Amino acid sequence: MTEPYDIVIIGGGPGGYVAALRARQLGARVALVERERVGGTCLNRGCIPTKAMVRGAEVFKLAQEAATFGVDTGPVRLDLARFVARRDQVVETLVSGVERLLAGSGVSLYAGRGRIAGGAAEGWRVVVSGQDGKEQVVIGRRVIVATGAVSAPLPVPGADLPGVLDSWDLLQLRELPHHLVIIGAGVVGMEMACIFHALGSRVTIVELLPTILPPVDPALSRRFAALVRQRGMALHTGARVTAITQREDGWLGVAFEAGHGSETAWGDRVLVATSRWPSTGGTGIEALGVAMNGRAIAVNEYLETSVPGIYAIGDCIGGQMLAHVASYEGEVAVENILGRRRRTDYTVVPACIFTTPEIADVGLTEEQAQGQGIACTVSVFPFTACARALAQGETEGQVRLVCEAGSGKVLGLHIMGPHASDLIAEGALAMRLGATARDIAELIHAHPTLSEAVMEAGKEQLEGAIHFQRQKRR
Repeated sequence: MTEPYDIVIIGGGPGGYVAALRARQLGARVALVERERVGGTCLNRGCIPTKAMVRGAEVFKLAQEAATFGVDTGPVRLDLARFVARRDQVVETLVSGVERLLAGSGVSLYAGRGRIAGGAAEGWRVVVSGQDGKEQVVIGRRVIVATGAVSAPLPVPGADLPGVLDSWDLLQLRELPHHLVIIGAGVVGMEMACIFHALGSRVTIVELLPTILPPVDPALSRRFAALVRQRGMALHTGARVTAITQREDGWLGVAFEAGHGSETAWGDRVLVATSRWPSTGGTGIEALGVAMNGRAIAVNEYLETSVPGIYAIGDCIGGQMLAHVASYEGEVAVENILGRRRRTDYTVVPACIFTTPEIADVGLTEEQAQGQGIACTVSVFPFTACARALAQGETEGQVRLVCEAGSGKVLGLHIMGPHASDLIAEGALAMRLGATARDIAELIHAHPTLSEAVMEAGKEQLEGAIHFQRQKRR
């Protein structure tokens, strides 16, 4: 009989494949089971293809505005077929790169759906069911479940009508919607709104909550909502969708109730971007009695489930459904399996939203700090006062720095503006190292760069920003 693997991982997304590579670094024999291509939703259907589209939309918009930079381009036209082909090539390059990494590292890759069929003397039996209907069994001393999440269905009449799409369906379109109605103003909904609006579609957004982008600092959320409306997108908040209907011409009507009464938003395509659920069906965990936390697999701080020898990571355990969190958890789980006892620590988790402009945050907002009884001060520096932002014509947004009153210790950094997803790393590192506003303010930042906006927010916590008149401090 073949020697058991030290670890069998079910699911090859950013949690599973990173866990496999880390396990090989530490000398373990590893099997990775994936029913499609490695990379999961992130590489194949989510983060990467949408970010390629974000960049394409940015280039299209920049070309349209080239005259403001003194560049005459003539009429600008979107070639959607080439736009999509580039996106798909980016995905193929990254996915094939991960496949080569796995092969080069000695990870055994099994194509199919993995199910834990029970224990054996040597470990856990994992049945791999291929698309051809054939099954094979692999044995692992430990198993990591990393099966991700799926789009949650919208529980209203008409949600299954043709033209009602999830985010993956939307990416498959080969023609632009004339009018895209988006249900849900969370991260996916707002990213898609910005992409398709920039490409030329009319966009209407319907959101149940009174605000958009609920994880975001409330002040930035309000600013972004105003910006969305200013750009011509229709945004309805506090609106409960009641039904979706279809006319004879194929257009879809999203009926919703808001404070001002009932309305219907019409479009030729509807995107449902309300929520995602942990995906655990078919993994065999139910029969094994693995404890659940609602739809998610329950784990402890070491990512162990209630059944010894079985671990779980990523979106299937709920929590913060972010690719980088799943990758982090993959490394932690592997190290625990191989004897390097390590607790998970979610104190510092940056989050990025690739809207236009970008939004990124790490740590506490002012409201969250106050809710925890922490006295704090908030400093603000606008990108209109940042030389590099002005030079590149991207001045929308601001940096908000939240610090502990008295000590100046950084509690959170919240950014809306150009390259916010890159700038947020400074705040994450500051929190990780226990740095203060003075540490940020007195660190020499290169000029002219966008990072100077973070430095100026640090100075505003002290005697005041250099390049912006002092704001009223809270």
